[in-house]
Amino acid sequence: MSEFKIELNSITKKLPKHLQKYIVKQPYAEYTAQDQAVWRYVMKANIDYLQHVAHESFLPGLAKSGITTDEIPQMEGMNRILKDIGWAAVAVDGFIPPAVFMEFQANNVLVISADIRTIEHIKYTPAPDIIHESAGHAPIIAKKEYSNYLKVFGEIGAKAISKPIDDQLFKAIRHLSILKENPNSSKKEIDSATETVEHLQKNIGQLSEMAKVRNLHWWTVEYGLIGTLENPKIYGAGLLSSISESQECLEPDISKIPYSLKAAEVNFDITTAQPQLFVTESFKQLNDVLEEFASTMAFKTGGLSGINKLIESEKLGTVQLSSGLQISGIFAWVLHENNQPIYFQSSGPSSLSCDNKELNGHDKSYHQDGFGSPVGSIVGLEKSLQDCSDEELAKIGIIVNQNIEINFDSGVHINGKLISMTRSVSGKLLLLTFDECKVKLDKQNLFEPEWGTYDMAVGETITSCFAGPASYQSFEDGGELSSEKPEAIIYSKEQLNLHSHYKEVKSMRENENIDSKRLHEIFKNLQTNYPNDWLLSLEILELSKNDKEFAQKITFYLKKLTNFKGLVSKGLDLY
Repeated sequence: MSEFKIELNSITKKLPKHLQKYIVKQPYAEYTAQDQAVWRYVMKANIDYLQHVAHESFLPGLAKSGITTDEIPQMEGMNRILKDIGWAAVAVDGFIPPAVFMEFQANNVLVISADIRTIEHIKYTPAPDIIHESAGHAPIIAKKEYSNYLKVFGEIGAKAISKPIDDQLFKAIRHLSILKENPNSSKKEIDSATETVEHLQKNIGQLSEMAKVRNLHWWTVEYGLIGTLENPKIYGAGLLSSISESQECLEPDISKIPYSLKAAEVNFDITTAQPQLFVTESFKQLNDVLEEFASTMAFKTGGLSGINKLIESEKLGTVQLSSGLQISGIFAWVLHENNQPIYFQSSGPSSLSCDNKELNGHDKSYHQDGFGSPVGSIVGLEKSLQDCSDEELAKIGIIVNQNIEINFDSGVHINGKLISMTRSVSGKLLLLTFDECKVKLDKQNLFEPEWGTYDMAVGETITSCFAGPASYQSFEDGGELSSEKPEAIIYSKEQLNLHSHYKEVKSMRENENIDSKRLHEIFKNLQTNYPNDWLLSLEILELSKNDKEFAQKITFYLKKLTNFKGLVSKGLDLY
């Protein structure tokens, strides 16, 4: 968990403890004056353009979320305002695992990367940054129908089962984004990291649930358009926060496709501009497609395919039986017959729960070597075992403190001394616990008496399979923090001097104390020593409108900076 004290509001107070370790303190004092200038430029440019092409809720949403043009927002300030629309914001360290991101979203918490793009990537950054997360995501969540979509998406996405290659791709993308946003990175490092990402994206194979969730998220929350194919509006955060892509996305050469469930199968390439975008008719359609997609997921369908997805994931997941019993662990194998699971086994620490609450005495320390059990119907029993009362069980010989035999229709045979029974609050039979127990299927021994106490899960079918534990009571350390952290940018003496000039100009603007002589000196220094810096000249121009001769001189100089022609011409219209 983070060592600093988090300022909680009514939303963040409800966050599960295992999510808090991903929260970092926003390094507000570390933002340079140049960073603040980058924020101002992007916000000015975006608002000027997006007011005509963004969804109608964008501008009112900016005001509701407490985001202003003049300075990078502070989390505490945003939170005080966001709580009024039922949301909160926390700072995180760049890309976080997709499942964790989804879980934050399910808890109505907007995760915001504490970093801000460098001036070299002012048009677009492949890394999540505070412009993308706050000015891109926050405004639209003020729209109730859309914020409901985000919450439900988070709840569904947090249950999505991944594959090992999904984790590899996440780590590769995080590594690439860290390199690209650090001006000290070498071209060789960036090229190598880009090649790794592209290779993984091209060889991802059959898509996992999480990969499909990522696709749906990308084509809606990040790069979504809304309205008609002929005249769509922008609502995706990736487009709302990018000076270049917000304009390019509406060009005729970018294919516009009606949004549907097919978007889940369309992969995206984070290293390049998108060749097509999906247009949803309305926010209601987003929810309709999401519901359609959820109906195909293992947490809804369960069964053999569901547990096989968990086995393939090689990660912590949960199997839920028809009795309501939930088994959480890393699943190793499953036996099946006629396409139905008949026995499953987890390996390593596992826990048992019901209604997402851990059962007393069945934490991961008790089941530290895994958990295995048959699943299915009992020979000759017309009623489901889970629904039998103690009296009904006694009639068929299932009595505590007696040696009993249970035969499953699948052929699984259990023989041992029944020492206890566990029921749910609603009365469903969840567990039969045996001593001196032997479990067999034909000639295969599944459990031996010398292995200790045997807990048999009760349930005829596997009704749900999903990623993560049913209860974090035993798995509070769940979720992996990335070992790779963004390196602090090392600025040269010349760059630090440039930043000091930005700071002086910023102070003059904020204090309304314009030192014309000093502005002339700074501008002269820029021309001599910083010929590739264009943004500070625009900031000086903004403060020099009353000095027409000086303003003309700055404008003439900026127009000669042909390498930054598009950025400069836009800036001359704005400043």
